Amino acid sequence: MKNIRIQSFLIGTILLISINSNAQNENGSPEKSIDFTTYLGLVTERNLGYASEKFTVNISDANISNASLRPDPELTFQGSDNGQRRMQMGYEFEASLDWTLELGGKRKARMELARSESELSKSLLEDYFRTLRADATLQYLQALRDKLLYETQMEAYNNMQKIARADSLRYEFGEISKVTASQSRLEARTIYNEALDAESQWENSLLNLEHLINNKPSDTLLRPSGDLKLPNRDFILEDLIITAQNNRSDFLAALQTKNVADRLIALEKANRRIDLGLSVGVGYASYVSNIIAPTPSHTPVSLGITIPIKFSNRSNSDLKIAEFELEQMGHSYSQIENQIAIEVSQAFRSYNTAKKQMQQYDDGILEEALEILDGITYSYTRGENSLLEVLDAQRTYNEVRQTYYETLFNTAAALIELEKAAGIWDISF
Repeated sequence: MKNIRIQSFLIGTILLISINSNAQNENGSPEKSIDFTTYLGLVTERNLGYASEKFTVNISDANISNASLRPDPELTFQGSDNGQRRMQMGYEFEASLDWTLELGGKRKARMELARSESELSKSLLEDYFRTLRADATLQYLQALRDKLLYETQMEAYNNMQKIARADSLRYEFGEISKVTASQSRLEARTIYNEALDAESQWENSLLNLEHLINNKPSDTLLRPSGDLKLPNRDFILEDLIITAQNNRSDFLAALQTKNVADRLIALEKANRRIDLGLSVGVGYASYVSNIIAPTPSHTPVSLGITIPIKFSNRSNSDLKIAEFELEQMGHSYSQIENQIAIEVSQAFRSYNTAKKQMQQYDDGILEEALEILDGITYSYTRGENSLLEVLDAQRTYNEVRQTYYETLFNTAAALIELEKAAGIWDISF
């Protein structure tokens, strides 16, 4: 009986020594560790959505050149046979050059409108990247969080698996009942299923990382590195609102939209001005040998001007539409200005709340939960308490760790949302 107790003590000692060992990653896929700065650079270079948006800027720049073009001249050739073979009336040939002379500053108005549209497309591209950068950062942090949650579950499973193995030996030695040994094995399997769910969540978050940089599933899997705990920041709400209204790319885009509407009005007014049609021509009429009306050959030269009569100006619907759009953009601009102030205020309060929640973990709650788990597990190996107490301590420790990681993530996410709302960016970890 003494030997049995010694064996049981050795089993418990080995269990306590290895109770906190981390689970090893058994994924055989090729892996590569990547830091946040490198990952964000890959997002900038390889994200397909961002690359597609860049073409909008290229197209708008090309439209500036297109808007500067003047109307093309038209060159006309024609000839006629006046009945040379039958009536000896000769031949006639004529060439003319016609072009439109734009008046009213139409070309200048087109170019200014195209430039405004180009500036708008650049502001929209910048705003797209502002959102993409924040989303990529949140996805990176989510992958770090999911990894920690998975490791927490695997550590709990390994701990419970060691207890189950020890209980199996203790049952064979007659120290515990079969029900207790079976219960520890069942608990280990339950925790393992939870670990599988956590692993699936982690792998899915890694696939989302790959998607943002256009990596194929068959490529090398990236493993983000870094810490969820970002440095605490202190902000002044009024300063953030002013900064946002000065820096937010969507706010600048709203201002550019007003400029576009204003330039469109100028173009519509210019289009109401008449354009002159100019023409110059030269012809040749051959010798007419008709006995009734013989005529020598001659070369006539013609100049002409065309003045359109713009009855269409009686309808000014296009101009009215442009004016209504400008007024509409003015209201939208004011709405966005108010919306930015609200977004910054909400993000500011969310971040301060998250910081206060994070402070609850600065008093050693994690260490205390681990000490309780180790103490109850040690007492269990000595037969001083029940398996139920061990399970309760293990669940409490898991919940504390999981809540801690979730709070870390929420605090970091709140900081990212605040900087995104304020139009600033200095996130680095």
